[in-house]
Amino acid sequence: MKILFSTILLFFIGFQLFAQELKCEVNVNSQQIQGTNKEKFQNMQKDILEFMNNRKWTNHVYSQDEKIECKIMINISTEIGADEFKGTMQIQSSRPVFNSTYNTILLNHLDNDIHFKYVEFQSMDFNENTYTDNLTSLLAYYAYIIIGLDYDSFSMEGGTPFFQKADNIVQKAQNAEQKGWKNFEDNKNRYWLIENILNESYRPMREFSYNYHRLGLDRMADKTIEARGTMAESIDLLKTAYRNKTSSTIYLRVLFDAKADEFVNIFSESFPDEKARVVQILNEIDPAHIAKYNKISKKE
Repeated sequence: MKILFSTILLFFIGFQLFAQELKCEVNVNSQQIQGTNKEKFQNMQKDILEFMNNRKWTNHVYSQDEKIECKIMINISTEIGADEFKGTMQIQSSRPVFNSTYNTILLNHLDNDIHFKYVEFQSMDFNENTYTDNLTSLLAYYAYIIIGLDYDSFSMEGGTPFFQKADNIVQKAQNAEQKGWKNFEDNKNRYWLIENILNESYRPMREFSYNYHRLGLDRMADKTIEARGTMAESIDLLKTAYRNKTSSTIYLRVLFDAKADEFVNIFSESFPDEKARVVQILNEIDPAHIAKYNKISKKE
């Protein structure tokens, strides 16, 4: 009996010790597809869920509590054939803030160029050394983007190895028929997102991520004013990146889409001079959200 109990205990300890990195919710919406087998899309959702959550994406040790929370929402708009689909993919990820119940959004991105084949009951295999199919390449690419952004928020440029893996997926997909992987197709696609992240011109954004999250948000519970001051100073790094900008600015766009609302909530509590400085910078570098940022100054 003791041997059996020990075996079971070791199994659960091992499961905790080597748990996969992602805690990913998956939703596949096929409402726009009429008169087809809906069970196929349910199986697609299940297979994608298992692919994201059961694969080991790094060599690092994760506990259950350390898993990265993320969501993938696929909206299928066109069924080209029995096993070929087009649509969009919304990718979101967040991470907890120390000593709080708050989760800060790291990624909230819509990919409008989703085109893939899915064969029901066929295993979803991925090999990082070769391009196999578009669906697993898409999922693996965003898995590494999610992990890289998470690591960047905890250590200075800690996400580099995972961003390099995402870049490798892009390079392997250059001969793919589907869009999204090539530099000449669109300056806001997957090629340009990882190019921006690894581009020296946007390096201040990665410094921002560490300073804002690790030295700022994670200290808000204990040293609110000092931490918020650090976060306000980190906005200067975004201004530097903006002024260094290249022909593609998708990395900036992705960051602002994730952070605009949080900036309003955080800096609305700042001192007047800090508010004014932050609003001035944000209105310059992210004019798409000016209406939101102006609310910072109005709050007493």
